[in-house]
Amino acid sequence: MTLGILAWMQNSSNPSGGSFGPLSLYVNAYLTQVREQGYAVGSVYEQLCVLKLFGRRLERSGRQVQDLTEVVTGDFLRRLKHRYPWQAARSTLRRLLAMLRGMGVTPEAPAACRSPSDQVIDAYEHFLLRERHLSQGAVVWHLRFVGRFLSEQFGGDSLNLSKLRAPDVTAFVQRRAHQHGPAEARCLVAAIRSFLRYLHYKGLIHRDLSLAVPKVARWSFSTVPKHLPPDQVREVLRHCDRNTALGRRDYAILLLLARLGLRAGEVVSLNLEDMDWENARITVCGKGGRWAQLPLPADVARAIAYYLRHDRPRCTCRRLFIRDYAPIGGFNRAAAIASIVKRALARAGVVSSRKGAHLMRHSLATDMLRRGASLDEIGEVLRHKSPDTTAIYAKVDFNALKALALPWPGGVR
Repeated sequence: MTLGILAWMQNSSNPSGGSFGPLSLYVNAYLTQVREQGYAVGSVYEQLCVLKLFGRRLERSGRQVQDLTEVVTGDFLRRLKHRYPWQAARSTLRRLLAMLRGMGVTPEAPAACRSPSDQVIDAYEHFLLRERHLSQGAVVWHLRFVGRFLSEQFGGDSLNLSKLRAPDVTAFVQRRAHQHGPAEARCLVAAIRSFLRYLHYKGLIHRDLSLAVPKVARWSFSTVPKHLPPDQVREVLRHCDRNTALGRRDYAILLLLARLGLRAGEVVSLNLEDMDWENARITVCGKGGRWAQLPLPADVARAIAYYLRHDRPRCTCRRLFIRDYAPIGGFNRAAAIASIVKRALARAGVVSSRKGAHLMRHSLATDMLRRGASLDEIGEVLRHKSPDTTAIYAKVDFNALKALALPWPGGVR
């Protein structure tokens, strides 16, 4: 079956066949691209079926490759809806357009007419990424709440930021905060406060309305950081299936989380150039764009080296860790690392109320504290900007807290 599909692809991608209409000259290039990106044979078969149908549609309508736009592909998708191979059509045509534009065959898409609100949000996004050095995940959260804020304040009317008043800001936060849990409500407050400061900084509003954003109650040291004891961390690592390429990749990632306390986003952004094998160091880009060099433990180095030598797919991407599905490349989001931790906990049978990548970071800090490390040393390893952030781990040092406890006056009766 597989050999038959490959033969069909080779024959169908022959330009002399003419079965792809105006696309015939570019099918070989497309086929080479999707093969390099790691798509399975069945998926490539579906994509070529889409191109054949689309090419014939172009031929009947008299259009050339130079005429391709999102409008043309959108019209084709509407006609193809719910017919084979409709499910693969949208991504295939998006990939085709990107390739043709990269080759200079098809003109770039015209700039969309952005509303005033969209333009402000775009500029704010650029500010967060380029000047504040926030991660892409954090920026997505900010823009989500800012978009709602502008939509509720101005709706479809023209954007007039000078009309914003403190009661408008307070009312929005009070109305929206009750719709979320405590953690998400704090994200909402932080996003709106940051946006209003940005508007004042850029001179788009005359008063700093961030002062009108109410606070969400958060009691310091109200909970103990969720963590795993060392034996459970070892169980999680031991249950990685190191007989498979995917298991060895996940094992290397889990070691970075458990031994170095890296954040999920830091693992995602690691590049091949960040490994300094001669000096046994790894360079990490942390919060706020702060770079740090960390010593590379021997077991972590061995796991990463084996993955790079035997398991990492061949591709042009410079990310250290590569997805196991097409298109081959680095992880897009920190949530992918959290999913790896969640699956690892399930395999090991470890029950935890917290299942994200930060669980391993908290576990490392807690274990260091119990071994006698100071809070300053823990903060240095975890690369905390403020000592107040590290102070949360003081709550798990139960022995020290017991030593500080004074006996009950008169003894226990």
